[in-house]
Amino acid sequence: MQFKSEQKSTHPMEYLDFELPIKELEEQLDKCVVIGQESDVDVTNTCKQINKKLEETKRHIYKNLTAWQRVQLSRHPNRPYTLDHIKALCGETFLELHGDRGFKDDKAMIGGLGKIDGQSFMIIGQQKGFNTKTRQYRNFGMPNPEGYRKALRLMKMAEKFNIPVLTLVDTPGAFPGIEAEERGQGEAIARNIIEMVSLKVPIIVVIVGEGASGGALGIGVGDRVYMMENTWYSVISPESCSSILWKSWDYKEQAAEALKLTSADMKKQKLVDDIIPEPLGGAHYDREAAFKTVEQYIMKGFNELKDLSTEELVAQRMKKYLEMGEYSD
Repeated sequence: MQFKSEQKSTHPMEYLDFELPIKELEEQLDKCVVIGQESDVDVTNTCKQINKKLEETKRHIYKNLTAWQRVQLSRHPNRPYTLDHIKALCGETFLELHGDRGFKDDKAMIGGLGKIDGQSFMIIGQQKGFNTKTRQYRNFGMPNPEGYRKALRLMKMAEKFNIPVLTLVDTPGAFPGIEAEERGQGEAIARNIIEMVSLKVPIIVVIVGEGASGGALGIGVGDRVYMMENTWYSVISPESCSSILWKSWDYKEQAAEALKLTSADMKKQKLVDDIIPEPLGGAHYDREAAFKTVEQYIMKGFNELKDLSTEELVAQRMKKYLEMGEYSD
């Protein structure tokens, strides 16, 4: 069975508000190149100067990103989503599996078997849409309870056949609608957390976009938890935090700083194991390089875990999570 990737339609690069100086310089460089092609004027030195200024501007902007700007990058419309990563990692070997065997198939949560560098994985992740139609189809990457129950069914299947689990986290949160609560949203997420702690196969978690609240935790417990450089992981989004504390979304930048939600913050607090570096400007600037780096970290984590006995694996995982939040006066 061939895997059909959910490709994004080709469209020009979109720029965030803090990236506008980059946009202006790139437009200048394009015009300079066109002038050189369409006339006898030698614009080589001018193009070099603009290109040098462009590289300096990029480095300055991306070296000094605020927490809120990293949140914006994690949501960039050109950023690769879960299915993009799966296509790059597995090629045509991915076989998607459907349904929770209880209610229905949740399109916001995808999962199935695939091979990465010759090793089989059960791959599970949240998928967002890239236009109005696919965003509605994927419920904006917000799973319902049946999505988490499908994920658990696949994880238990992986355990049965001794296949490692890889989860790719990218969600603004679990779906908060009344119908989701009626079907046991909280219970489904809590059940996944309990089961993942004691799952008898290696679990590798990669946060590839947004890692929001229980929606992320429902597939976020792992032996190795990695965050891509321009992602965030928090109990609440900056906008929601701002609306609760200040009754307005206007303080989202301040909330983002206070929440300590960036990859550097999470690594410092020992809540994730490592940070996966991204190309300058974010994963969308050089997708192939980003995919390759993610694969390297996944295989590095797997190779560190593959020879552990089941008892050692589960004991280390439980110890890791029991130690979170410890502090000394």
